This record gives sequence, structure tokens and C-alpha cells, in this order.
Amino acid sequence: MPFKIAVAGANGHTGKFVMNHLRRMNHDAIPLTRNGEFVPSSGIQETGRAIDCSDQASLDRGLVGCDAVLNCAGPFFDTAKPMAEAAIRAGIPYLDVTAEQGTARSLFDELDAPAKAAGITILPAMAFYGGLADLLTTAVLQGRTRVTSVDIAVGLTSWHPTEGTRKTGARNTAPRVIIRDGVLAQIPTKMPNRNWLFAAPIGEVEVQCLPLSEIILIDRHVQAQSVTSYINLKPLEDLHDNATPPPLSVTDDGRSAQQFVMEVEVADGDWRARVSASGRDIYAATAPLIVGACLKLLNGPPAPAGVRAPGEIFDCRAFLADLTPEIQVQYS
Repeated sequence: MPFKIAVAGANGHTGKFVMNHLRRMNHDAIPLTRNGEFVPSSGIQETGRAIDCSDQASLDRGLVGCDAVLNCAGPFFDTAKPMAEAAIRAGIPYLDVTAEQGTARSLFDELDAPAKAAGITILPAMAFYGGLADLLTTAVLQGRTRVTSVDIAVGLTSWHPTEGTRKTGARNTAPRVIIRDGVLAQIPTKMPNRNWLFAAPIGEVEVQCLPLSEIILIDRHVQAQSVTSYINLKPLEDLHDNATPPPLSVTDDGRSAQQFVMEVEVADGDWRARVSASGRDIYAATAPLIVGACLKLLNGPPAPAGVRAPGEIFDCRAFLADLTPEIQVQYS
């Protein structure tokens, strides 16, 4: 059954991947943009729906007749709450792709009760950063809800940031949090780097702590004494270099040459487990994640209402298996 799914930020880099993914699956993807126009990868302009996140009425008009809304319009400091509130008023699921810890926390803190009262599900951070690590962690735990440690490492061959990534980075200055002694805590002032042995093509490299929205998601449903996220140094060098260009498509579907590996190691006493996910282009990889989650909400049995993490509501091993071939997952 085809669904009518609104995509906010459809003209953005990630938004276009999401629009294309929905349309390849024969769903009616409705572009929500600032000027009401959508320019797809083909370059042939289409008419969408104009929205202004400071104007409640425009958001409500944008969601008329839609079955769900996917928010790809960052920075999410500005768009997530008003868009999610509009979804609550419309009575439809809301999903976004924020990597911002503060945004994800605010949705959990401020909109969980209203979403439950409306009987809808809100899924923040259903993306490469955020949702993927939560799915991998939950899958490798195999039913455990208490562990000693969760270590997440991202390895990228490069990082050519989009304009949205740069804008978010410039504003995302709040202290980042990890989990220590079972609670959210600011990163220690002197957090040492470490080495991580990734699967190919990354190999063994130095990584530094860089927690994003996955910490907030995992904290909602996994009781761990420590949860830490790392990334290798090469993409951070790219990100901090203003001369680094935006992503350049090298494939027919618009993917860049960037390759990624995300790995999760969990431990509880003598028990250890590890899972690895790999693929090409972190922005493109976000499309099957958020679209897959949305369709499971619309097609599956009713999901728990409220603001949720994907690991709380999905069969994570089945979800990850469905991501093939865009994302390949291996357990060890």
C-alpha cells in the first residue's frame, strides 16, 4: 500500500536521498520546502508545499493528508520541536535525522507526554548518527538490558560535509555527554584518544571521543555503566578544514566515494560481543534507515506511543537485515 509521506528539507542533500528512496519504493513523497519548490536530482523543478517552522499554520497545512513526516531540515535546533508538534496535531508519526544531543533530549523531555496523549510515535535521530548505533547496540545485546560497557566507533575514509552539517557544527556548542556510572555526564576534560581496529577499509587507527545523538537514544532503554562514542581523526580533519568541499556524487544514485564502518562492542563481566556495519556515504545511508523505520511504523502493529528510540520498538536484527545491500552488518 503506498503512503503519502512528507519530507521536510527535501531540497537538502540528505532530503533528496530520502525523497528518491521513497519514490523508488512507489510511495508519494511530498516535499516540504521553504519556498514550496522542489528541485530533484533530475533538475526538473516540481511544486511542493511551502512551510515556515516559525509559522504553526503553515506547518499544519503542509501535513494535511499525510501519513507521516520525515524531517531532514537542519539545524534541528530550529525545526525539530515545531515540526514534531505539528505531527502531534496531525496525529501522524514524526521522524528526524538529528545528530544533535540537545535536540534529541529536548524531544524526549518535552514531547513524550503530548505524543502519548495523541497516540503517536516520535523517533528522533533515525539516521546514520543516532539510530544506527542504537539499532546495532540493541541487536548485539540479544535481549540484555543491563551491561557494563558499550563502546561505539565510527570510521570514515573522509568527510565532505554538507552546508547543513557545517551550520549545525557552528551552533552545536553545548557540552557533549556520554554515560558514566549509569548516568549522562559531560565528557571529561582530558579524554584520551585510543586505537581502534576497524574492519576494512579503515583498519587500525587512532580515534577520539565524539558523542552524538546515539548516546541519548541508548540511554532511554539500556542500563549501562558506561557508553562512549568515538570517531577516527581523518574525517575530523576534513570537517575542520574550511577548504573541504561538499560531497561529490560518483555513482548513478548520487553517493559519494566516502566509505564507512560503524562498530559496537558491548561487555558485561566476561561476556563480550561485537557488531560491524559498513557501506558507502553516511548521508545516503540515512535514507534507508529513516524510510525503513517510517514504513515499519505505518505497516506494522501499532508501536508504543511517545518519544522513542528505535531499539525500544523494533526487532533490531530484522531491521538491520532489511538494510542490505545499502548497509552490510556482521556479528562477531
